[in-house]
Amino acid sequence: MREINLKLPGQNDYFTQEAYKVLRTNLQFCGQDIQVIALTSCNENEGKTTVTLNSASSLAELGKRVLVIDADMRKSVMAGRNTNAKNVPGLSEVLTGMETINNCVCQVQYPSFWILFAGKYPPNPVELLNGKYFSQLIQDLRGIYDYILIDTPPLGDVIDAAVIAPNCDGTILVLGDNNVRYRKAQEVKSQLEKAGSKILGVVRNNTRKKKGSY
Repeated sequence: MREINLKLPGQNDYFTQEAYKVLRTNLQFCGQDIQVIALTSCNENEGKTTVTLNSASSLAELGKRVLVIDADMRKSVMAGRNTNAKNVPGLSEVLTGMETINNCVCQVQYPSFWILFAGKYPPNPVELLNGKYFSQLIQDLRGIYDYILIDTPPLGDVIDAAVIAPNCDGTILVLGDNNVRYRKAQEVKSQLEKAGSKILGVVRNNTRKKKGSY
């Protein structure tokens, strides 16, 4: 199994880490049946991947076995931006049968924390995610990990997250502060509901801390 070094933005910031601990607690209060969670956003650059990785790290601190799946096979930045991994096979290779899951899952430097990267860009990401092999993969991984967090493309841009959502126990919507119009957020919410996804909540990201307040 490959070992990689993960870079977490805000790792040394007290207030940031406290916020993720609150998010972790809220996830646990969602119930024991919430194991596979999709994270999406309305637009790019709302901090969805950062929220996914920090939430996974926070859960792993409790000794939970956590897997992050990078399901943005169209335009993934996770491997290049957040790790030292290069040319690592991932989800696309697993779903096409080119690689086994054991050859693609990477162990990060934190205990109980693994990542399955997106892999090479396939010509048919929606078809792969909507196929039986993706559903079977998630079902198999449920028996190995306590939590599986799936980082999906922005639902305001492409439909991938709505295709992934039925395989999950719930979805978290990450909204960049002042970056999303109300109407677009409502449209994304409606798409998730039509897909039969349970919306666990919203993470309001990129907010500014007021002076003199906690």
